[in-house]
Amino acid sequence: MNSNPTLNLQSNDFEIFGLSPQFAVDRAALDARWKDLQREAHPDRFATADAQAQRQAMQWSVRINEAYQRLKDPLKRAAYLCELNGVPIQAENNTTMPKAFLVQQMQWREDLEEASGLEDLERMADDVATARRGMLQDLQTTADEQRDWPALAQQVRALMFVERFASDVESRIDLLGQ
Repeated sequence: MNSNPTLNLQSNDFEIFGLSPQFAVDRAALDARWKDLQREAHPDRFATADAQAQRQAMQWSVRINEAYQRLKDPLKRAAYLCELNGVPIQAENNTTMPKAFLVQQMQWREDLEEASGLEDLERMADDVATARRGMLQDLQTTADEQRDWPALAQQVRALMFVERFASDVESRIDLLGQ
């Protein structure tokens, strides 16, 4: 903890991990940095320290883990970038989507209702995974190249719909597998 005195609990996630605030993240470097930070701040290292140092170590450990969970997940990372740039996602009260996206969602829902077997569901899961990969690439372009935070927020909300749908497809697959 003391080896990096410039950091504090109020640092943003990217600062804590020594990263540029951008969507593209080297996952191996992120994982390695997380392990280093955890080792440095682990409460067991402060077992013989005073109560304040122990409390601070625990706070740091929790804060490092929270930051890591946000940064390692592309959807959470994109949403966090929006928030850092003054454009909160507000998924609960901003559900506006482009018409083409809504039509696709309705078609996917109909297809899910009509799916008769494992083969149909696995094909849907593949289609959704392909769409998700494309959306993640779009997030990176919007965040790191265009730096268009309102557009990124809309893309994040759209991807949240897709993630939810993918989860529904997986649940149906699991039900058939039982």
